[in-house]
Amino acid sequence: MVSKSGDSEPPATPVAHASYSPMATEHLTADAGTLVASSPEPRAFLVVQVGGGEPGSRVVDLVDGGEVTFGRSRSAIVSVKDDDVSRLHARVRRTGDAIEVEDLGSRNGTWVNGERIEAQRPRRLAAGDELKMGSIHAVVGHASGLGRARPVSDADAGEARLAAEVDRAVRYRRPVTFALVRLGGAVDAALDAIAGILRPMDLIADYAGDDHLVILPELDRIAGSAALASIASAVQQAGATVRTGSAVAPDDGTTPDTIIAALRASLHGGKRAQSSPASELPAQDGPIVLDPVMQRVYKLVGKIAESSMTVLILGETGVGKELVAAAIHRASSRRDGPLIKLNCAALPETLLESELFGHERGAFTGAERRKQGFFEAADGGTLFLDEVGEMPPALQAKLLRVLEGKVITRVGGTAEITVDVRVVCATHRDLQADVRTGRFRQDLLFRIGGFTVAVPPLRDRRSEIIPLAEHFVRTAAAEQRRTPPALSPEARDALTAYRWPGNVRELENAMQRALVLCEDAITLADLPDRLREVAQRGGAAAPVSNIHGQLEDLERGAIAAALEAHGDNQTRAARSLGLSRRALIYKMEKYGLKPPPGAAPGRRP
Repeated sequence: MVSKSGDSEPPATPVAHASYSPMATEHLTADAGTLVASSPEPRAFLVVQVGGGEPGSRVVDLVDGGEVTFGRSRSAIVSVKDDDVSRLHARVRRTGDAIEVEDLGSRNGTWVNGERIEAQRPRRLAAGDELKMGSIHAVVGHASGLGRARPVSDADAGEARLAAEVDRAVRYRRPVTFALVRLGGAVDAALDAIAGILRPMDLIADYAGDDHLVILPELDRIAGSAALASIASAVQQAGATVRTGSAVAPDDGTTPDTIIAALRASLHGGKRAQSSPASELPAQDGPIVLDPVMQRVYKLVGKIAESSMTVLILGETGVGKELVAAAIHRASSRRDGPLIKLNCAALPETLLESELFGHERGAFTGAERRKQGFFEAADGGTLFLDEVGEMPPALQAKLLRVLEGKVITRVGGTAEITVDVRVVCATHRDLQADVRTGRFRQDLLFRIGGFTVAVPPLRDRRSEIIPLAEHFVRTAAAEQRRTPPALSPEARDALTAYRWPGNVRELENAMQRALVLCEDAITLADLPDRLREVAQRGGAAAPVSNIHGQLEDLERGAIAAALEAHGDNQTRAARSLGLSRRALIYKMEKYGLKPPPGAAPGRRP
C-alpha cells in the first residue's frame, strides 16, 4: 500500500561496494521489494514512481498474459491514497510482445506521453512511453526479445528514464549513477555481456552511434565505480573495447542537461563544466546573435545591465534564457562578482528554501552543520533563478520579502543577514495567466518584472539555425578530436524547415548525434527521424503546428474569459461555452487553469 508521507525518506537500499549482482538471477517484486529468482526469458516492466507518496521508484514486472492494475483500491497491484486516482483507475496488460494500457473509466483520466487516452479503449505501448494517473508516473521498459535484436532500449526510452531518475535523485536525495559507455569491436557481444550483469532496475539504452547510456539507480559514486568496473571487465572478456564516463545525481547535476554535460565531459577526459547546461553555447564563445530580433534582445541587455533592478526573462524551454542572464551579468558592474544559478523546478519546496536561504545546524533531520544559501553565495554578484514560475506559493512570499528588504533568514535561524544581490529570473510559463488562477503572486510578478526581456523561439529566428548548428558541430568535433564535417544541402534544408519545439537545446542534441553517425559530411540520413519526416513533406508541418497553437491560445482565452464573467463558477462557465462541466475541468487542467486542491467544487480561487 502506498500512502502519502510527505518528504519522508525512502528505506535505504543496501549498496554492494565490492560486487555487482547479475540481472539473470534476480528481479524486484512489485509488492515487497524483495529479490527473488527470475527466469532468463524476455522481460517487460514498469518503472513506477508516486509523487507525494512512497518516495523512490520501483520496478513492476509485466509477465506474459498478466496485468498490472492501478487505483485506490487495496485490490490494485499499485495502490495509492490519492483523491485524483479512481478506485480502479487503469490497467496495463502484456500479451506476448504486445503491451497495452486501458483506462477503466477513471474520473481524471489516464495519460500516455502527455495525451489523454479514451476510456475502455486499450492503447498500445512501446518502450519509453510514460504513463500518468494522478500522482502515479510509470515508464515502460523491456529487455531483449520484445521486438529488439539487442538487449538495449531506444534513445527516447533512455532519455525518459534519465529525466525520471534525476528527478527522483533530487527529490529524495537518493544517489543514481549514470554512465556513457563507448564500445568498439564486437559491439553486439559486448551489449549481451553488459545485459547479463545488470540488475532489473538498471537500464542500458542507445545514445548515439556506439555510445550507450547506462543508468544504475541507488548506487553512489563508490558503488557505481565498482559496477562500471564490472561492466568494463565483462566487455573486455567479450572481445570488445570500452571507454566510460560517469556522473552521479544529485552531486554532479540536478537536471538532465547538466548530467549529460557531465557525462560527455567525463567520457572525453575533460573537466566537468560548472556553469551552463548543454542547452546553451560555451560562455567563452559568447552567444551567436545574427537575427534582428535577437539583436534587439541583446541591445536591451546592454541598456539594463548597469541597473540594479530585477530582470524577468521570458521564453520557451531551450531558447537560451540562461545565456541572456549571463550576458546581463557580464555587462554589469557586478561582473567580477559571482554568477550563481538555481533551477527552481528541480527541487522540492523544503529543499529549495534551504538552498536559497541556507540553514542552521539542527534545523531539520540531516542538517548536521550550518549551510550557506545561494543568496549569501551570490553576495556582490548576480543570482539567476531559472523556472521561477514553478516556485511554490509559500516560498514566493519569502522571496518577495527578501527582494524588498535585502535581508535573509536561514532556515531554523532568527538572525537577519543583509545581502547585496541582483536577481535575474526566467520562466517559460505565462505568469499573467498564473496570477489569474492564483498559482503565482501578483505582487511578486510586479517585483521581479522590473525589466522584462522576451527571448523569441528558434523558429522565429531562422537565420541563426545553420550558424548555431555549425557551431555545435565544431564544439562536439573538438571534444572528439576530429575534423568538423560539413552540412549537406539536404541537411541544411531539413534543419531550416523544422520548427524546433525544443529550440536551441534540441538543435544541439540533434547535431551531437549527427556528428557521431556521419562519415565525411552530415547528410539527411544522419538527422533524427522527425527532421527527415518534415523534409520529406517539404516542410509542410510548420503551418499546421502554427494553426494548432493559435487554436489552443483562442480556446484557453475563451475559457479564462468565461470563468471571469461568471464569477469563477465552473458550472455556469461550462454552460456558456457549450461544454459539460467535466469537459471544462479537463480543459482547465490542459491549459493550467485547474484550481488547487481544497477549492470549492463549483468555483476556482
